[in-house]
Amino acid sequence: MRQRLSSEPDRYRGRRRVPTPPRSRYAAVVTSAFVGAGVVALGAASQLPDAKAVNPTVLQNLEEAATTQDALAERSIDVAAASRGEERTTADPKVSEAEAAAQAWLLPLEDYEFTAPYGVRFGKLHAGIDLAAPEGTPYKAVHGGTVTSAGYSGGYGYAITIKHDDGTETIYAHSRRLLVQAGDQVKAGQIIGEVGNTGYSYGTHLHLEVHVDGSPTDPIVFLRSHGVDIKLKIESVMGSLAAS
Repeated sequence: MRQRLSSEPDRYRGRRRVPTPPRSRYAAVVTSAFVGAGVVALGAASQLPDAKAVNPTVLQNLEEAATTQDALAERSIDVAAASRGEERTTADPKVSEAEAAAQAWLLPLEDYEFTAPYGVRFGKLHAGIDLAAPEGTPYKAVHGGTVTSAGYSGGYGYAITIKHDDGTETIYAHSRRLLVQAGDQVKAGQIIGEVGNTGYSYGTHLHLEVHVDGSPTDPIVFLRSHGVDIKLKIESVMGSLAAS
């Protein structure tokens, strides 16, 4: 072994070596730390409430709350069902076929073109509306009533007048053919004549008038008040029930 010369620097001078502890002492320290942590954890766990040891009063309150909630839910379902039942009853009233037919107001034609409104035309009152349709097209009574006249009537050509229970009259003019006669009782929707071009007429069409208290009124407005829209081709609810 070579001896260090006195002239060589001492590389380890001023340094201190930390001695490595024995392995047995290190293991003891680590083991103690784990054991201590386990004891702390057990101590903390001992402070938590036992899930199985719940206060009986709390359990009873929870059961009562659940029972009340179920009762409220069942009541809500019953109320909703009753409400739907009332809606169905209101929307679908129990009306007999005879009652529906007596109250029904309908369109005079299945298909047509609205060509002339009620109002002054050529300096004179055009007392009705014109609905163009092919010649021979069957037309029907817009409401039930009694036929007071049926025949040729000057400028109206072959025409029919029906008087209804409330005193209102409807007139159907320029017909090619009449299928009823004076004195007949007709129902809403009954075929009473065929579209034509008789009398003072400009093209094949049905001229429809409505008279209230003996005076002509706008059929569009009058029929709309009874659930019939000539321009939109919509009939009254009672008309639908009567047709069904």
